Amino acid sequence: MELYTYFRSTAAYRIRIALNLKGLDATLIPVNLVKGSQRSDEYLKLNPQGLVPILRTDSGDVLNQSLAILEYLDETYPDTKLLPGDPLQKAKIRSFCYEIACEMHPLNNLRVLQYLEGSMKLSAEQKQTWYEHWVATGFKAIEQRLAELHTGSQAHFCFTESPTLADCLLIPQVFNARRFNCDMTPYPLINSIDQHCATITAFSNAAPSQQADAV
Repeated sequence: MELYTYFRSTAAYRIRIALNLKGLDATLIPVNLVKGSQRSDEYLKLNPQGLVPILRTDSGDVLNQSLAILEYLDETYPDTKLLPGDPLQKAKIRSFCYEIACEMHPLNNLRVLQYLEGSMKLSAEQKQTWYEHWVATGFKAIEQRLAELHTGSQAHFCFTESPTLADCLLIPQVFNARRFNCDMTPYPLINSIDQHCATITAFSNAAPSQQADAV
């Protein structure tokens, strides 16, 4: 397999975690989003959206959109299940993932921030206010959801006693929030999960700082 990735892309980060948790080898192909490599003709032939990640499967098929890739990996390599349980449990995990992937991440990804500062002429301070607002809105709801699943302020993973797709999405989003200096003190359960996952090799090896294209 080949994973087209960028070290700070939270969507690609999700896939790196899942691959590590499943013990799968993939050749990582860096796509420099800051330099605009995702807009090259060669890349746009693979993904007309010009986004990462892309997964090229062993059969040569090309998949985009991180959630679709994650579910493909979970169905194709089921020994370590990241979407466990009955249909209701799976729906709850998917719902949690969608809150991050569909409601938080799109508002704060690179191309939106570049548009705000470029075409919309927002100042750096205004852009930061935008970013912090949507992080707080999303994490407040996620923290409340986690409080319904856990007693106290400590948790190892979002749903079960082992990682699920929810953890694959949460950890990269926390990384991004910290990178933009968002206040994380209101979210003890999110912080607890983040701290625990940092002790697990599958998560730590997927971190942006551990990638060959980290600059």
